[in-house]
Order: sequence, then C-alpha cells, then structure tokens
Amino acid sequence: MHHNYYDYHYWYDQDLRYQNGGHPHWYPDWYPMNGSPYPVPSHRPRIQDHGGEPFVVNIEEASKQNETFRTALWTGSHLQVTVMSIGVGEDIGLEIHPHTDQFLRIEDGLGIVQMGKTKHLLDFRRRVGNEDAIMIPAGTWHNVTNTGNRPLKLYSIYAPPHHPFGTVHETKASAEAEEHEH
Repeated sequence: MHHNYYDYHYWYDQDLRYQNGGHPHWYPDWYPMNGSPYPVPSHRPRIQDHGGEPFVVNIEEASKQNETFRTALWTGSHLQVTVMSIGVGEDIGLEIHPHTDQFLRIEDGLGIVQMGKTKHLLDFRRRVGNEDAIMIPAGTWHNVTNTGNRPLKLYSIYAPPHHPFGTVHETKASAEAEEHEH
C-alpha cells in the first residue's frame, strides 16, 4: 500500500510503533527522503519558537542538539520553554526573576546551582548533572555554572514567560546585551 504524508493510517501505525519506549515524532520535521513514498523523521528538530500552536518535541534531543546559549522553543501566554547550552567553565549569570517561577532540567553535563534571597548570600548550593531538575521560586537569585568538560545542555520552563517570543541568544554576551537594552 502506498502511503503519503497525509495518510491517517500511516500516522496511526507510527504512533503504535513509538508508544513502547521509542521517541515521539517531530511532526513538523517529517519529510520524504531519497524518493521514498514514506515520510522519514528528521533527526534534528527545528530549534525555533513554535509557541501559540500545539507542539510535540523530544525535549532531551532538542536540548542536546541546541548549540546556542538560549533559544525559545515554545512561548505561550502562561509559560515558556527554552533550550540552553552553557560552555565549559561558563555560567548562566547571576539573575533574579521577580514574578517568574523557573524550572531547569539538566539533559547532559555537570554543574553547580546556587540560589539565595540576596545576590550576596547564595546559601543554597548543589551539584547537578544528567536528569536533575531544579526549581527556582520567583524572587530568588540564582546561577548555574558548568563544572564539566563539555557543554552543559538543559532546558528551562518559565511561568509566566520571561523572554520575548522567538528569542535566540547565540552567546551569553548577546543575552546580556539584550537584557541591558530592556
């Protein structure tokens, strides 16, 4: 049977194939390869802001493949998801979000998270690594430093959103420059 991109039965069969421990599809990134009539999943999701629309992504793969300091992956009315890559020996930068709770998940690498009520007293300090989740309450000073020997890959969820829709910071310096403009 010849299937095409819009064939419901093909998608249903693919969903069944992936339901037992496989990776979910990145629907926007399916495309035919080598003249095949069957869609083939791309191995790299498009790292761009898909906010405001329903969206499914393998967040671990998107985080690991991201090479920018920060890129918004999805910005909605009430939350935002970004992926980040922190260079060896670098940090996110000491910051505070007065009205935004933040969730970070480390997908690859090692680091140290520091938090505190004032920027001069970061009395919460923990080592973090693969699969660790970090919850940062609104109004808390915080920083994450890469202590490993490869880039620290993570994703962040802000509620409510913190960065403008479509944010891409190629480097930490570009992120800091944009913060100073606002």
